[in-house]
Amino acid sequence: MRQKSDKMRQPNKNRSRKNNRNNNNNNKNMGNVTNRVFDSSGPEGKVRGTPSQIVEKYQALARDAQLSGDRVNAENFLQHSEHYARLMADAQRQIDAQNAKREAEQAERAQREAEQAERAAAERAAAEASEAEAAAAQPEPAQPADEQPNLVETPEQETPKPRRTRSRRSNRSNGGDDAQQAEAPAPAAEA
Repeated sequence: MRQKSDKMRQPNKNRSRKNNRNNNNNNKNMGNVTNRVFDSSGPEGKVRGTPSQIVEKYQALARDAQLSGDRVNAENFLQHSEHYARLMADAQRQIDAQNAKREAEQAERAQREAEQAERAAAERAAAEASEAEAAAAQPEPAQPADEQPNLVETPEQETPKPRRTRSRRSNRSNGGDDAQQAEAPAPAAEA
């Protein structure tokens, strides 16, 4: 048998708060209502489909009820139809608001980019103008009278420099291989 403890289990208040928060947010975040499939429990049974399909179905049922002379059922079907029409209208308002917000952000971004491009162009123009002023302020170097301007010296005009031959380095300080080979007699070839 289970023993009863003196302490009773405390209810989980966080769970109920969490559920209340979710219930409050259900109306705010409707998602993509226009394409969502609903199951509607009406007086004639379940009607399944997107909101536009459900509206059409309930309006057809209301017409049928009105033609048969049942005003109560006709009004009931129209109320169900109106409910889903309101869902679609709310969803369309949200979509329009999101599109307007997106367009405003894009226009603002394009305006910022245009302003940045104008600033960059103005900075480039100012830098080019200051470079032109600096180049105009510097005096041109004077050229001697005997040199002709805009002529470049070509290699044919220059006299070739004499080539220096490289000498082999010998290892004289510690009697390297070259010194040893000169002193050692060549081995005699035996036949």
